[in-house]
Amino acid sequence: MNFIEAVFLGVIQGLTEFLPISSTGHLTIAGKLMGFISEQNPEHWTAFIAVIQLGTLLAILIYFWKDLLNIFVEFMRDNFVARKSYKQQSPQSRLGWNIIIGSIPVVIIGLGFKDIIEGSLTKNLYIIAGSLITLGVILALAERVGKFSKEITEVNFLTAFLIGIAQSIALIPGSSRSGTTITAGLFMGLKREAAARFSFLLSVPAILGSGLLEFYESIKFIDSTGLINLFIATVFSAVSGYLAISFLLAYLRKHSTYIFVFYRIIIGVIILLLINFDLIKP
Repeated sequence: MNFIEAVFLGVIQGLTEFLPISSTGHLTIAGKLMGFISEQNPEHWTAFIAVIQLGTLLAILIYFWKDLLNIFVEFMRDNFVARKSYKQQSPQSRLGWNIIIGSIPVVIIGLGFKDIIEGSLTKNLYIIAGSLITLGVILALAERVGKFSKEITEVNFLTAFLIGIAQSIALIPGSSRSGTTITAGLFMGLKREAAARFSFLLSVPAILGSGLLEFYESIKFIDSTGLINLFIATVFSAVSGYLAISFLLAYLRKHSTYIFVFYRIIIGVIILLLINFDLIKP
C-alpha cells in the first residue's frame, strides 16, 4: 500500500462510516479490487478497517465535543456527586445512560462472534450486496412508517436498547452502523436528525473498543511502512468523517433518506453484476 492508496482508503472510510451506506462494504470492495485482502489472512483486513475507524471516532469527538463533555459532566454529577433517580436526572445525564444501554448488545455480540466477524465469510461480496439491498429496503420502510416526532432527549431505555441491537446488526458487512441505527431510530419515532445524532453518539464506545482492540492485536502484522500508511489512512478518515457528519446532519433537517436507499440498491446490484461477469471475486 502506498501513500495515495492509504489516502483513498481513509477518505472512503470517513465518508461511508457516517453516511448510511456501509463503510465496511465499500472498503471491502475497494480492498478486493486493489488486491489488499488475503484469503489466507482476512483478519488482517478486518484489523486495518477497525483501526482506521479510530479516525472517524476522532471526527465524532471533535464535532460533538461540547455534547460529550456535557453528557459526561452531568452523568457524573447526577449519579456520583449528588445522586438522583433516573427520572430526576438531567436530559444529558439520561442520554449518558441510554448510550450505555445501547452499547450492551454490540459488546456482547461483537465479542461472542469475533472469529466469524474477522473471518473470510464477512468479506464475501454476496453478503455485502445482499446487506446493502436488504437494509436499503428496510430503511425505505422506516421512511414510510416513521412519525418523525421525537427529539434525542426523548430516547428511553427501550428505544436505546433496540437501536443498540440494530447497531450490532451492522457487524454484518454491507449493513452500515449509521444505516441500521438511523433506521431503528426512525422506526421508534425519532426525527431524522435526532436519529442520526443518537447514532453518532452511540457509535463512540463501539468504535473506541473495537479500534483499540484491533490495533493491539494487529501490531504484530504491521511493519514500519504499514504503520505509516495506517496513520495516513486514519488521519484522512478523520477529516472526511467530520465533513460527512456535518453534511448528513444538515441534509436530514430538510430531506429524507431515500437518496441513500437508492444508492444502496444501485451499488448492491452493481456488485452482483460485477461478480456475475467475473470482474471481481466474491
